[in-house]
Amino acid sequence: MYWEISKEFDFCYGHRVWSQTLDKDLALDNCLKCRHLHGHQGKIIIHLRSDKLKEGMVTDFAHLNWFKQFLDDTLDHKFIIDINDPLFPTLLPHFKDKKDLIYYESGFWGVDFSKIQNEPAEIFEMYEGYVIVDFVPTSENISTWLMQIVSKKMKPHGVEVSHIEFLETPKSKSVVFSN
Repeated sequence: MYWEISKEFDFCYGHRVWSQTLDKDLALDNCLKCRHLHGHQGKIIIHLRSDKLKEGMVTDFAHLNWFKQFLDDTLDHKFIIDINDPLFPTLLPHFKDKKDLIYYESGFWGVDFSKIQNEPAEIFEMYEGYVIVDFVPTSENISTWLMQIVSKKMKPHGVEVSHIEFLETPKSKSVVFSN
């Protein structure tokens, strides 16, 4: 027997699926909309489970406040870009050689702002809006990345992530399950 709880989080983000291809027989046209720079009102639902209850709970819902903070600080109103995107040098010209990036434990890079400290404020603001990852930022890959982050944090507390649902739009969802 096990118990499961879930909690939902919303955040806005942008991305570009630079590797997108379409089968015209399935898509009915070959318009590669996801190759464009675009944004979403995303929703993530984290499902946690445990075979033991602590104080009558899988865990307290408040034990996911750190994740809300992560979303707010790291992803909300940011643009997720693959470091291998062919447009990387165009979109991040000051960092086109991919040097002077700072790697974070949560599996992404940001820019070293000390390298652009003499640039105008709008340049700083532009770079502040990027989250650099090493995967094409599809909903499947984003949900897998977020599952790894949540799993690593919750495992020492005896709580497992059973699956994560990621809604890119209200009608388009990916789900990643733990093994």
